Order: sequence, then structure tokens, then C-alpha cells
Amino acid sequence: MLFVLDLLQTIPTWHLVGLFIAGMVAFIISTISGGGGAMLLIPVTSSMVGTAIAPPVINVATFLSNASRLYLFWHDIDWSLTKYYVPSAIVGAWLAALVFSRLDAGWIQLLVGAFLVSTIFQYKFGKVSKTFDMPKVGFVPVGFVIAFMSTLVGGLGPILNPFYMNAGLEKESLIATKTANSFFVGIVQIISYTFFGILTVKICAYGLVLGLGAVIGNIIGKRFLAGISISQFRIMLLILMVISGLIMIVRNINVLF
Repeated sequence: MLFVLDLLQTIPTWHLVGLFIAGMVAFIISTISGGGGAMLLIPVTSSMVGTAIAPPVINVATFLSNASRLYLFWHDIDWSLTKYYVPSAIVGAWLAALVFSRLDAGWIQLLVGAFLVSTIFQYKFGKVSKTFDMPKVGFVPVGFVIAFMSTLVGGLGPILNPFYMNAGLEKESLIATKTANSFFVGIVQIISYTFFGILTVKICAYGLVLGLGAVIGNIIGKRFLAGISISQFRIMLLILMVISGLIMIVRNINVLF
């Protein structure tokens, strides 16, 4: 911890403040609209700390955020779903850390972006609450694939929302269950980053500042969430998914050429 504090003293103050504010704003939006905080941080964090280390920095921050959100939404967690999601997601996160430096994540983000944009049409602009039946056992393959991809690119939260929505989760239960799943996967991501030599003191320092901002954002966001109706929440969820998808497509369109 002392090494981290010493490193923070060598980083420009404006840089630390920028990361803190970015984390806070991203996770206020994330709490209100059902996720996407990590994804919103990808362009900001990449510009501040560099593209190469942005994914582990974001995952460290997200882990800290999820710990606080887990406490805030503990009573709304659907544990019966978590037991299907977490085991396979842990395997996916570990394998992704192994190939972290060997795989181009541009194609992943481009395909995910296209899927997210399509959700506005799948849900008929918010007029329907479900587009397909999502059995709980279906979260076994979903957990593996999403954890694998998010470990590589640093955040794919919104892509899980359609699966949770089609499993019948809304508002607090969606956020709570999603947070519990992400928290347990986050533990493995941190351990695997460390095991494969990816996690450094510098990454921990950046992640700590970003994560502290995210914790404050969760607290503020929960207050706003209480005053939002289920239909409003669904619309905001769709808007977030479409915006996130468009950002991912624009940022990775170059892989097509």
C-alpha cells in the first residue's frame, strides 16, 4: 500500500482528479441505467493511462465499485441466478487473462457494439419487457463468454442487460444480481492479472483512484434510482446500450479496413 501511495505522489494532481471524477460520473450513470460504467470509462481511461493498461485499470476500479454496490444492494440479489453464472464466468476470466496480450480485442468490441445497437429494435423502443425466454441455466455459457470478453477489453456490462431483463429482473434486482456476479468474477480477474504478471503497482494506483470515484458514484446513483419507475428504467437501459454500442463501433470500425 505504501508503494501505491508513493506512486500517487508522482502523478500530476489534475490526472488523479480527472480519474476520480470520471469514475464518479460513470458509475452514477451506471447505477441509474443498469450498468455500463466500465464501458464508459474505456475511452477516458485509455486517453489518461494508455490503451495498453486501461483494461486492468478499469477492472481494478470496477472491483472496488462492485464491493460497495454489493453492500448497497445486498437484499435485492437473486442468488439462484448467481450460482449458474459465476462458476463458468470464473473460468472465462482466467483464460482471458492468459491470452490478454496476445489477442486483438477490436473485433470483439465491434461485434458487441452491433449487438447493443440492435437491442433498441429487439425491445421495440422499450414497449416490450422481454424478447426471449432466458432460463437460469442459460447463464452458464453466457457467464463464460462475457467474463472472457470483458477481461480482455475492460468492460462489457451493457451486453448482459438483455439476458437479465429476459430472465425477469428489473431495477434493483437487476443491478444487485449483476453486481454480485461481477464481484466474484472480479476477484478472479485480479488474481489472474497478478498471476500472469499483468497487475503492477502503477495499475493498482490508477485503479484505486478510479475506484474511489466509482464508489461515490454508486452512493449518489442509488438515491436517484429509487425515484425512477420500471418503465423509465427500461428506457434508460436501452438508451445506454445503444449509446455504448455506437461508441464501440466508432472506436473499432478501423478493424474492417
